[in-house]
Amino acid sequence: MDAFDPDERKIFVPEEIQESIRTLIRWAGDDPDREGLADTPKRVARAWREYCQGYDADPGEHLSRTFAEVGGYDEIVVLKNIPFQSHCEHHMAPITGTASIAYLPTDRVVGISKLARVLHGYAERLQVQERLTAQVAQAIWDNLRPQGVAVVIEAQHGCMTGRGVKTHGVGMVTSRMLGCFLDNPESRKEVLALMNKC
Repeated sequence: MDAFDPDERKIFVPEEIQESIRTLIRWAGDDPDREGLADTPKRVARAWREYCQGYDADPGEHLSRTFAEVGGYDEIVVLKNIPFQSHCEHHMAPITGTASIAYLPTDRVVGISKLARVLHGYAERLQVQERLTAQVAQAIWDNLRPQGVAVVIEAQHGCMTGRGVKTHGVGMVTSRMLGCFLDNPESRKEVLALMNKC
């Protein structure tokens, strides 16, 4: 649990963390003591605690409460185009995109907001898109025990748009299929059609 600054009711930022950010500002070529940057070390540190709050819990815990009363429904459940933000572990640059998550239940379903919470729980860590995709799918597979899971993520990477090759408008797509969506071509085709991915 984070300590709070008693004056501001905000997360307390240790001096060594602030000094690290001041060092980075100096190295970038600016003066961390000038008026516009004086409070930046605290703001940056608090922002990063928020960006990385996914480390504080197991995202799979959101899937612990399920429902059996579904009126006989036994088809695919899809939540499409869930927006998310993450940060790449290589340059700590933003990753922004959307995810579509589907599963074919056995005898129980989960509240749809929980699928988004699982995504955000893993996205709020330093990430690579491939691992994020796999982690979301595996959490659903392990916790819900469905017949199949499909996760498709489309995202843009700040490490490619804001530095290096500086190429804008490029999206990366990753997918992970488990169970019937991996083993059965018809089921895979159906779930991708429901996601509008084929």
